[in-house]
Amino acid sequence: MTMTDPIADMLTRVRNAHSAGKPTVSMPSSKKLVEIARIMQEEGYIQRYDVVDGEPRATLEIVLKYGDKKAKTIRGIKRISKPGLRIYAGKDELPRVLGGLGTAIISTSLGVMTDRDARKKGVGGEVIAYVW
Repeated sequence: MTMTDPIADMLTRVRNAHSAGKPTVSMPSSKKLVEIARIMQEEGYIQRYDVVDGEPRATLEIVLKYGDKKAKTIRGIKRISKPGLRIYAGKDELPRVLGGLGTAIISTSLGVMTDRDARKKGVGGEVIAYVW
């Protein structure tokens, strides 16, 4: 069966594994999913990620991050732009998640980046997801 929205699948797997207290989560890999995982690692939401080569296709393994006493580092993840309704933001309308405390993941012509980086570089793009 083909998957219609692999980004939503990734975000749901991370959300579910994190709320269940799992140490790792794995999913089929793609370039865009690896870029989203890179941003989540740079922003401090996950510990690390690895791409493991496999026979039918590569697998993306994410090591989740927790604070003291299993405190959650990810409070919420929300998919914004969906295959049925794409959401774009210009350089002047880039969203702020929780007044700047969260992160918006933006797919721009310069690659996938956070809302802060897109604002600095003066580019807009497709709003993929919010993480806080």
